[in-house]
Amino acid sequence: MTAGVACAATLQPVTVAVVSLAGDPRYAPKQLERAYPEHPAGRVLDAARMAVDDTALALQEVGVALVLRDVQLADAQALPKALAELKSARVQHIIADLPPELLRALVQQAPTVLNGAMVLNVSSDSDALRNEACSGSMLHIYPSRQMLTDSLAQYLAARNWRKVLLLQGPLPGDQLQAAAMNVSARRYGLKILQTKPFKLSGDPRDRDLFNTRLLTNERDHDVVAVMDSHGEFARILPYATQWPRPVMGSNGLMAMAWHPQWERHGGPQISRRFQKQVKRPMQSQDWASWVAVKAVAAAMGENPKAAISQQLKQLRAGELFVDGNKGPRLSFRSWDGQLRQPILIGHGDGIVGLAPLEGVLHPTEVMDTLGTDEKESKCQMRP
Repeated sequence: MTAGVACAATLQPVTVAVVSLAGDPRYAPKQLERAYPEHPAGRVLDAARMAVDDTALALQEVGVALVLRDVQLADAQALPKALAELKSARVQHIIADLPPELLRALVQQAPTVLNGAMVLNVSSDSDALRNEACSGSMLHIYPSRQMLTDSLAQYLAARNWRKVLLLQGPLPGDQLQAAAMNVSARRYGLKILQTKPFKLSGDPRDRDLFNTRLLTNERDHDVVAVMDSHGEFARILPYATQWPRPVMGSNGLMAMAWHPQWERHGGPQISRRFQKQVKRPMQSQDWASWVAVKAVAAAMGENPKAAISQQLKQLRAGELFVDGNKGPRLSFRSWDGQLRQPILIGHGDGIVGLAPLEGVLHPTEVMDTLGTDEKESKCQMRP
């Protein structure tokens, strides 16, 4: 037996479950073919696998090896059985790629069933899950909706593009995006001149609601903000407005956790390795999954024998850091478990800015200008 094999045989396996929804509409073949900006391009398990490889050598030093377990739920009713199986396998670390309602159910049940759990959210931007519906057992790698709109608002304020025409779709996700954008506008001195509804429909009576020139016919605005969680209307809006105005929000100028064209802090190496291994570009959800595994590795590397509750406390207290290849060391906020992080501002072909923008100030940590700050937080749950 070689020394390497002997060493591997003595490593303590720590299983990390990647929990997703088998029939998730975000991963339906037709949805993936459309490739809407900032929508997932594939399952996050791929990025988690890459992170396991990236952290393996460091964890060998403390006698630990991470092992992934793919768990795809048929529906919400399958959750109790899945958790029972994870309990039998002594799993306490969960990477969650789930819709907000199912994610909330998971984080409500998992800590009790598993005798303690760390749930890492890698795809939901729900502000509610970071405020009134928060959990002391949940860490958010993916940025919140408010972080994303704050980043865009900072950029618009820096360019002095302060007059905004807001186009809002009929879906609940569209309404939540618009609400976050309104909060961001107030924070950074933007003026929402009008909010107009849009609707994609084959009904002739609704034709004015998807007429891009009619919706943008006033001249006073500097920029058109489109809030479209589905993505189809936002796709057709750039260069289809009545007046030459930039489009932002769900297309055009966007705020992102990751972009394949990020050229700094080792970004190209990460994107190229992912492209080579998975045969597609790394998206924001993939980056979040990659960082989630690195967060688990950071906790295990600090103290492999620590209880899951202690790991959560150390991460949420900002005692442990993660390198996300975006510049500064990344840490979690104590009040809501959100990962502090720079947000990339760009479009399909590249990056034009990085939030927080230069000149934006905060009493303690400038990255806390993005999203819900401690004094604003409605989260009452701590680990």
